[in-house]
Amino acid sequence: MTDRPPLFVMTPLASEMIEQLEQRFTVHRGGGPEDTRAIVAGGASVIDAAMIEALPQLEIIAINGVGYDGIDLEAARARGIRVTTTPDVLTDDVADQAIALMLAVQRRIAANDRMVRDGGWMVPPGRQASGRRIGIFGLGRIGRAIARRAEPFAAELLYTARHAKPDVAWRFLPDIRALAAASDVLILSAPGGEETQHIVGVEVLAELGRDGVLVNVARGSLVDEAALITALAEGQIAGAGLDVFENEPDVPRALRHMDHVVLAPHQGSATVAGRAAMAALVLANLDAHFAGKPLPTPLA
Repeated sequence: MTDRPPLFVMTPLASEMIEQLEQRFTVHRGGGPEDTRAIVAGGASVIDAAMIEALPQLEIIAINGVGYDGIDLEAARARGIRVTTTPDVLTDDVADQAIALMLAVQRRIAANDRMVRDGGWMVPPGRQASGRRIGIFGLGRIGRAIARRAEPFAAELLYTARHAKPDVAWRFLPDIRALAAASDVLILSAPGGEETQHIVGVEVLAELGRDGVLVNVARGSLVDEAALITALAEGQIAGAGLDVFENEPDVPRALRHMDHVVLAPHQGSATVAGRAAMAALVLANLDAHFAGKPLPTPLA
């Protein structure tokens, strides 16, 4: 017997974090027992009403990330289950990843690397990365951080959000189609969920146009992957930098064989310092909850 509360880990975690959890909890992986009191989830984890109902003693869901579109918040709130995320500590890393992908696509970094490794030298020219119109879809913490980094590259910086932000000078456009039409580079940093499901499809890609580049560091669900593959294959857009995909970890074969696409395995927050800070905040939220103290970063 143990007095350590049962905790279900439903997302990959570093061994160091697992060790710290095991010092505090009885850790279960592969399935949560009925007496589970806490869950550590990832930004892409799905915890629906049925799962919540099946865990009658669940008290807290600590998300190791900022995404929560897979969590049934209404069901959690109805049960008084707390939900926490790890905001801010991953903002800079994800924003850096967006800029890295933007530059890598336009300057053919990955394709040229492969060519040189294979003994080649003569390659097609890349695209100029400076002096382009850069549009940001979603101006939350991460969107703002991307915008600040992108501004020195941009001839004009534009954004679309639920409403115009009075504290920024960048040009607001009311919807993503208008944003794509006005942008040479379209960077996605909005949350996932029903509201944004496949918000980038045939029409938005057509508006982005033959010289346009798409960068996605948000959620794979924002992009209609079939439409994107067609647009890339037919030259309807110039390229894409993708850190997220519709059915991770499955990445369509067509994308993997395109030189004008740069792919990353959902690594936006994957720096040593960033992951350590995320882990520390997950543990801080769990410790606070079971000590009866205010949560550092409550979502619900």
